[in-house]
Amino acid sequence: MEHLTKETFLDKVFNYEQNKDWKFEGDLPCLIDFYADWCQPCKMVAPILEELSKEYEGKINIYKIDTEAETELAGAFGIRSIPSLLFCPKDGQPQMAMGALPKDTMKKAIEDVLLKN
Repeated sequence: MEHLTKETFLDKVFNYEQNKDWKFEGDLPCLIDFYADWCQPCKMVAPILEELSKEYEGKINIYKIDTEAETELAGAFGIRSIPSLLFCPKDGQPQMAMGALPKDTMKKAIEDVLLKN
C-alpha cells in the first residue's frame, strides 16, 4: 500500500490544481484511506486494508493519506472525521465513506463502486 503525498496524489488520483471538475488520473480504480497515527479507529481499519490490497491486487489500488502530514489534501476533500475512505472509480464521481467500516462493507463498496463495470 502506497502512502500518497500531494504530488503523487495529483499525478495518480486527481489534479485539482488543473481541473475544477473531478477527473480521475489513475490506471486502476482506487480506495484512499485518510487517516492519522493517533486515531484508534484508523488502526482498526489498517489491517483490513492490507488484506484487501492483496485480495484485489491488479484490480484496484489502495492508498493511504496521513491527514496530519497532508493537511492540504485533507482540506481539499473537506475531511472532518477520520478514518474517511474515498472510493474512486475509473469513471464517475468518487464516493466518501466515514468511519471504520467492517471488511464485508468495504468489499461490497469495492464491488459496487469500483468494479461495477
